[in-house]
Formats: sequence, structure tokens, C-alpha cells
Amino acid sequence: MAEYNLQAEREFRGLLKERQAYEEALALIQWDLRTKIPAKGADQRSEVIGFLSQKSYQLSTSDRMKHYIDTLKSRPSNENIKRSLEECEEEYNRNRKIPEQEFKEFTMLQSKSETVWQKAREAGDFKLLQPYLEKLVDYNIKFAEYWGYEKNRYDALLQIYEPGVTTELLDDVFQKLRTSLTDLVEKVNQAKQKPDSAILQKHFPKSGQEKFTTEILKRMGYDFEAGRLDETIHPFAIALNPQDVRVTTRYDEEDFRMAVFGTIHEGGHALYEQNINEELALTPLATGTSMGMHESQSLFWENFVARSEAFWINHYPLFQSMAPEPFKEIAFSDFYKAVNEVKPSLIRIEADEMTYSLHIMIRYELEKALINEEIEVKDLPELWNQKMEAYLKVRPKSDREGVLQDIHWSAGDFGYFPSYALGYMYAAQFHQSLNKEMDVDEAVRSGDFGKIKHWLTENIHQHGKLKRPLEILKEVTNEGLNPEYLVNHLKEKYSKIYRM
Repeated sequence: MAEYNLQAEREFRGLLKERQAYEEALALIQWDLRTKIPAKGADQRSEVIGFLSQKSYQLSTSDRMKHYIDTLKSRPSNENIKRSLEECEEEYNRNRKIPEQEFKEFTMLQSKSETVWQKAREAGDFKLLQPYLEKLVDYNIKFAEYWGYEKNRYDALLQIYEPGVTTELLDDVFQKLRTSLTDLVEKVNQAKQKPDSAILQKHFPKSGQEKFTTEILKRMGYDFEAGRLDETIHPFAIALNPQDVRVTTRYDEEDFRMAVFGTIHEGGHALYEQNINEELALTPLATGTSMGMHESQSLFWENFVARSEAFWINHYPLFQSMAPEPFKEIAFSDFYKAVNEVKPSLIRIEADEMTYSLHIMIRYELEKALINEEIEVKDLPELWNQKMEAYLKVRPKSDREGVLQDIHWSAGDFGYFPSYALGYMYAAQFHQSLNKEMDVDEAVRSGDFGKIKHWLTENIHQHGKLKRPLEILKEVTNEGLNPEYLVNHLKEKYSKIYRM
């Protein structure tokens, strides 16, 4: 039996390698689709995506896969194989419930819809995307029913992105967080001394922004020999494999903050993927354990490092050396306060630390209602605007700065948005734990990002998907999800900035 299992394990690894080849090709196509593809090439590319996705789907639901799962799971040779088998079995059971033709049609629709979203966003016209989005919602509802759930249909989709988290838990945590955040925002609004962000609204050529952000990525530890930085409409990081993890950003020459903080954010994602234990390569474990855990890494670098006073004490001279002359006249304290201004905004990726999670709650509530058939796609623009007004006291003037600003729904990714707020809460808890082992501000102030990166790699990155998200959170922080750390961080930081 032992000899047979060893042979079966070799064959199982071969099957995983074969499937990884399709997944890597798909990732490269997705990167190209969002960055470099000529407009007329999108339809044919959708056909290719559908074909490759179907091949990967067939491998994950094949009789061969079932045979290896049944043969090996009772006596796995090590923990990596055990967890790989568990991941494959979960995916096998989930995907086998979806008819193959429906899966292919869904993946083709996803890529077509993304292309239409770009056109709709440019035109500021939701109706261009509406018929595609209606079909994507219908598919997600069908898939949720295929997979099954206990209390809420939305839970079936949520498990894809954040295993172990339920709608019931989110409703409870988000309610507590919303109460604290709205109270803090109100206090900030009443503060007499406010930062002047107008001092940042100066022309900053793209070339200079790229030079600065590239240098920061290098200092963070991003390996440019295993990655690259490109431009796109909606920034993202994508891992083809641990030796090819790509970062994209978006430049605004009238507001450098979009590229600087956006690039650092995506760099946090990339560091996660670049530092997964190489023993997990070519297995389903060679990726982040959940989207929430992924967001914890990007938000840790963006908010707890790059928006800190310690970061700018160290990097403001570098910034000024690469910025146009007008920036050289801005005093450090004014600059630091300005980049941390709290001001409800229309665009999620431009949101400040305090209001960011409110943006996520709006999206969460809308997509949860869509999946539970409580609202219709056609009503999204108006419902979006109403919630923006209720939560943030701002109202979009167009679909472009409203319901069309994010790519996620056009990509068919329902259940994804809560990961952003979860990741923010995870990041606050990690920051608290790291501070018990070292003075984080002192490390940032001295430019010693190596210590921080090493701690994150040892505690989070290296494990890939070997451990579940809530398991990692408990091991690192000695407790479960706790929004109080994020609330306390915001209170402490902004009480100083706004002298509350």
C-alpha cells in the first residue's frame, strides 16, 4: 500500500502541475487584458479564456482528481499533501455541482463584462453594463444554490473569498465598526483645526511619481527580478507564480496620492505572494489563504506604514527630491497632516483611513441584497447614491464616480468586497502584535523595512494557504476578530492630527 500511495502521490503532483500551467496562462491573459490588449482583441481573448478555464475546470473535477483524493487522503505523506488534498476536495465538490457548460459560459461572460465595464466607466453610463451584470448576478445566485448554505445564500459566495466567515458575523462586526466610525467622523468634522489638502493639488509628472514609487517598492523588499510595475485603470497585483508577481498602478498628475499609496498597497499584496514557502510551489497552497488576509498585508503597508508620521520623516526628503519645485515649499507637518486628511470622498481607492470601511459596507449591503434577490440590478445606481449620501454625506454626479468605479462586480466577484474591511481589521491586530515585539514606528523611521517584512513573512506570508485565515489570526494575535484595535488606532492617530 505504501509503495502504491507514493506512486499515486507523484501522479497527483503531476496533475497539480498540469493544472497550474493552465492557471498561469490564464493569469497572464488577465494581466494583459487589463493592461496592454488592443481594444479589438478583447472578444477573441474571451474565447481563449473560456477554453483555458474549461480545461482547468475539467482537471479539477476529473475522475483522476477524485481517484487521487480518495487514494491519498487517508494516509497523506506530510502536512502539505494533506492540505493540498483538502483544498482539491473542496474545489472538486464545489465545481462538480456546476454544469461544465455553465462554468464555461460564466468565465467567458466575466472577461467580456470587464471589457464592457471599461467602456461604460469611460462613458459614465451604467446601462451599457447592466445586461452583463444581470447575467453575472443570475449565475452567482445559481452557483450559490448549487453549493448550498445554512442561513444566508450570500454565505455560499463569501466562503470562496473568506473561509470561516459568515454573513451573521459580518453583520455584527460591521454594525459595531460603523457606529464607532460614524462617531469618529462626526468628531473630525467638528474639529476646529483641519489639514489643508489643497497644498497637495499640484502638478506632479507621471515620470517622477513612477521613480518615487519604484524606489519605495524596492525598499519594501519587492523583488523586481520576480515582478514588474505597469499602468492600468483599476490597480491590482497578480501572481503568475512566486517568481512572477506583477504590480499595476494608476497615475494622476494632479494628485500623486493615487499612485503613491495605490502602488504601496498593491506592493503589499505582491510581497505576500513573493514570499510564500517554495515547498508549496505548484500546489493549490501557493497563494494567499484568503482575500481578507491578502488585504491585511496591502493595508498594513499602505496605512500602518506609508501613512504614518514615521514613514514621512524618513521619506519626505526623498519625495521632495523627485517632486516638482512647488512641493519643496511645503512644510513637513503640513504635508503629513494633508496626506492624512479625513474627508468623505466618492471614490473608494482614494478614501482616507477613517471612511474607507464605510465604502466597503455600502458595497457589501448592496451585493448581499442582490444575491438574496431583495433588489434588482437596474436599481443599483440610485441605491448606491442613496447609501453614499446616508453613510458619507456625498452624492455621485455620474455613474462613473458612483456605481461604475469598481471592477469587481463586472468580473463576477460577489462576496469579495467584505474582504477589504476584514483585512483592515486583521492588519490592525497584526500591527498591535508586531508592536509587542519591536517598535514599529522606530523601524519605519529608520527605514528598516527588513525587520517588518521578515516578521510578516515568518508569521503570515510563508504559510500560503497551508493555514486558514482565522487560524493565522488566532496564532499571531492570540484572539479572534476584534474591530477595537482598528478603532483605537484611528482614535489615537486622528486625535493628534485634528487635536480632538
